[in-house]
Amino acid sequence: MGAKSMRSWCLCQICICGQSFKPSSVVKRSTAPFNGITSHRLDYIPHQLELKFERPKEVYKPTDQRFEDLTTHRYDFQGLIGETAKICRPVHTRVTQSARFEGSTEFRECFQPWEIPPPEIKKVPDMLLNSTSHLDYVPYQANRVVSIRPVSHRRSNNFPFQGKSTMKEDFPAWKNCRQGLIKKQEQIPNPSGKFDGLSTFSCHYSSVPFDDVTMYSEICPASYSSPPGYIFGNANSQGHKFFHKISPTVKAF
Repeated sequence: MGAKSMRSWCLCQICICGQSFKPSSVVKRSTAPFNGITSHRLDYIPHQLELKFERPKEVYKPTDQRFEDLTTHRYDFQGLIGETAKICRPVHTRVTQSARFEGSTEFRECFQPWEIPPPEIKKVPDMLLNSTSHLDYVPYQANRVVSIRPVSHRRSNNFPFQGKSTMKEDFPAWKNCRQGLIKKQEQIPNPSGKFDGLSTFSCHYSSVPFDDVTMYSEICPASYSSPPGYIFGNANSQGHKFFHKISPTVKAF
């Protein structure tokens, strides 16, 4: 027996005679009561926490030293001692009221008036009235041109003009007449007789006295204990009565 056939024979023996090692899908419930022990309770033992350290709150104590009122700028950049600034304004000379005004100002001294000469008048030369056309194209005497057209040999006819032409003979004028209004012929003829004062409604629907009986004017049959023209049929569990209309009797001939 070969190795391949031996292997297949062993697999067949295992499948036929051996048991399945697959776990059963059926849940087996325990009959013992639950003792309240779990893996979490066994592995994680509760420990007592240490007391939390509280730092005491510091009380504010003001300093005993005096505030120097110095900043970094004042401490590092101290001013240098220098000379006092002098006033550069001019000396004020007080004018007394008794002094006489000389009448001269800076404007009058610097800007003295001077005489302005009158403008020169330019003399306009006389216009020669000459142009390029007048100078280049001088007029000259020319002879009259004789007509070169041929001499007309027209016969002088003393017959009166008839006033006829080819246009008038071939296209005579037509008499133009104004077209009247186009009216559509009426299909329904107009009545020829005299109107007797009757309409279609008056002819077909003669005047009959109104019986003054309407659905709203009649008394409701439900107001009667036994309505006329109706016969009692039956009553339901709620107390509603049902009546049937009496059919009219037909007399035999």
